[in-house]
Amino acid sequence: MSADGKTHRWKRRILGALGVLLLAACYFVGIRYIVRNLTVNEAEAGESGRHYVALVAKSTTSAFWKSVFAGANAAGTEYNLDLTFCGPENEEDYETQNKMIAEVVEDGAEVIVFSSVDYEANAAAIDAAAAQGVKIVSIDSDVDSTAVSCRISTDNYEAGQMAGQVILDSGPEDMKVGIVNFDKNSANGQQREEGLREVLAGDSRAEIVAAINVLSTTEDAWEGTKQMLLEHPEINVIATFNEWTSLGVGYAIEELALGEETFVVAFDSNVVSVGMLETGEVDALIVQNPFAMGYLGVECAYNLINGTDIGETEVDTATTVITRENMFEEESQKVLFTFD
Repeated sequence: MSADGKTHRWKRRILGALGVLLLAACYFVGIRYIVRNLTVNEAEAGESGRHYVALVAKSTTSAFWKSVFAGANAAGTEYNLDLTFCGPENEEDYETQNKMIAEVVEDGAEVIVFSSVDYEANAAAIDAAAAQGVKIVSIDSDVDSTAVSCRISTDNYEAGQMAGQVILDSGPEDMKVGIVNFDKNSANGQQREEGLREVLAGDSRAEIVAAINVLSTTEDAWEGTKQMLLEHPEINVIATFNEWTSLGVGYAIEELALGEETFVVAFDSNVVSVGMLETGEVDALIVQNPFAMGYLGVECAYNLINGTDIGETEVDTATTVITRENMFEEESQKVLFTFD
């Protein structure tokens, strides 16, 4: 796509969704403030006399993770904790994540709130941390370890089922489905696909024509989706399962001018994907509650430190379907922009 084409696209989206952008501007101002404060906390961890909790995420750059960050910071402030936040630059880099686990253990973390890049490849590092007395709370994406004290996430299988039901309820009559998923070793993406497949398999109108796994980046999902659609022009429905792949699919649909012909169900939300929902590249967003994941993860860490009963060891945070029909309703706006 040419630079002029991209500029035109952005101008169109900005003019068409001014209210959305104003809300998002408030969101990112708040996030920058939180990031700055947590950076200070990281430098002072262990020096204040407060308990130290480390949040090791799959990534630090997406709107999803910044919302997790905001929720974690809110709980860290409420419970007077030293809290640090780190993660690799991309959501495939489990080796850097493992190094980060070792580093926060060395720095004296009492609890690690953790989202796994790789269900199996992160397990040894988490087990090693637990062997040194560190408590583990899993959020968003699980890890293959019995050392986890509590798991807080979307019910990913159920979320995939929700996506499948949206397709059956609102998609075309004859559904030729393409699936764009991310890393095969990330538990949440695979569980979402399993839920989707289970629902679609029960309806003879739906046929899964192609399924691909891409890197968890906008660019790779963009290129992978274009290639899939060129190889399978009969596809008229696409399901995709995280923030980066949702953007990549949306850009591919826009570039190929298939917004009218293709029904897209995507996951997560940011300014761009909400704009895509309004302008037609995306037809439904399955939106999680990352703020709650961050908040509840740190709250659970506090309870573990203090020997308090943590209650449920598996916590399902809310998931909501947002469409063009309900996106401007007050409750939908709260879900799309959870910056408070």
